[in-house]
Amino acid sequence: MRQQGMATAVTTPPSLPPCDHRPRPYAGPTKAEVLALRRHYVNPAIFTYYKQPLMIVEGKMQYLYDETGRRYLDGFGGIVTVSVGHCHPRIVAAVNRQNETLQHTTTIYLNPAIAEYARDLAARMPAGLEVCYFTNSGSEANDLAILMARVFTGNYDVIALRNCYHGGSMLSMGLTSHHTWKFNVPQGGGVHHAVCPDRYRGPWGYDDERAGEKYAADIADLVRFGTPGRVAAFIAESIQGVGGAVVLPNGYLKAAYEHTRSAGGLCIADEVQAGFTRTGSHWWGFETQGVVPDIVTMAKGIGNGAAMGAVVTTPEIARALTERIHFNTFGGNPVACTAGRTVLEVIDSDGIQANAAGIGARLRIGLDRLAAKHDLIGDVRGLGLMLGVELVKDRSTKEPARDEAARVLETCRDLGLLLGKGGLFGNVLRIKPPMCLSEADADFVVAVLDEALARA
Repeated sequence: MRQQGMATAVTTPPSLPPCDHRPRPYAGPTKAEVLALRRHYVNPAIFTYYKQPLMIVEGKMQYLYDETGRRYLDGFGGIVTVSVGHCHPRIVAAVNRQNETLQHTTTIYLNPAIAEYARDLAARMPAGLEVCYFTNSGSEANDLAILMARVFTGNYDVIALRNCYHGGSMLSMGLTSHHTWKFNVPQGGGVHHAVCPDRYRGPWGYDDERAGEKYAADIADLVRFGTPGRVAAFIAESIQGVGGAVVLPNGYLKAAYEHTRSAGGLCIADEVQAGFTRTGSHWWGFETQGVVPDIVTMAKGIGNGAAMGAVVTTPEIARALTERIHFNTFGGNPVACTAGRTVLEVIDSDGIQANAAGIGARLRIGLDRLAAKHDLIGDVRGLGLMLGVELVKDRSTKEPARDEAARVLETCRDLGLLLGKGGLFGNVLRIKPPMCLSEADADFVVAVLDEALARA
């Protein structure tokens, strides 16, 4: 019996929006058995999230299900890879038809899947960017883009950005600028890293209208002091993903591209995470900066989960590869190309870009409201459905709140929301869900974060 004057506030945890989908009963190995198998047979470098690893056995659109049938809202999209929804029925049907017809031939033979997909992908690009080379991942795509630039220009040096991530192969690891992703092996020959244009942590902030050109000036300095005066390429993510959803200041890419081209280099836009309408306002992240690159790399959301990537460039640059033999066994695989082409169709038919804009704006309003309420939030940033929330112990010192971010992630999982984390210190919550998210889903994300931040 509650004593008079001792009333206790009882809060009801946020509830997931209703969903008609019913997961199939799971009859496979137990979670403990899967964990034991993985620990024994899978390389330990392949890590898991959470103190108690989560086992996912089914997905439907924006939701995931564990072996018990519990539903979660996927706020991370398989690390920004599921673009239009888990097991989207139209993509599943198209891929199944292709699987039953022809699974693989390689590009030494003609097949309509790769040709039609290349045509449809090029149709979404700015004029002139119309030649595609398909790969299996973003790391491969970035490797190939650098190779193209070096062969085409005859120059060697490459400029990337600090805080960037471009992959885990030997070359793309060299492009990457996070010590946590770099092994102590020879990598990064000829790569120079310019100052990261981070308006939250850098010298020029959100209130500086010339921040973009000021940050880009470091590229000109690198050319003068760190190279022979000529470069092969400048590569940048349109929005830094692993680095914590860092949005480039207005005018940054315009100035960066000018410095690069004046040094004989090509401009490469890494759209592995920001592409395929995720910004809401444009098909490609670089379009938000009003520039046209010479080469565009893409992966992740390109196939809604299919393992593929692509490099799109001009006919002139593409011809540079014909100097020698270059071949990719699985690039252009008919099943992958069918998935990719259907993703393009679904983005248009399902109004995915408009949804990314509308739901992204709704989320941003909610996150800004949380920032006004919780001192743990130092910065909210992003575009469309590529958002980041940076947690700090103190807003004046901006000391990263790494442990608190880990606790927030754990609490969100307990409440039914799966998020990612990024930034050098792992203190940035990454919100990058399948772009079929609903208004009710967005409100759930904000409500769960409110609760998790309060507990942290």
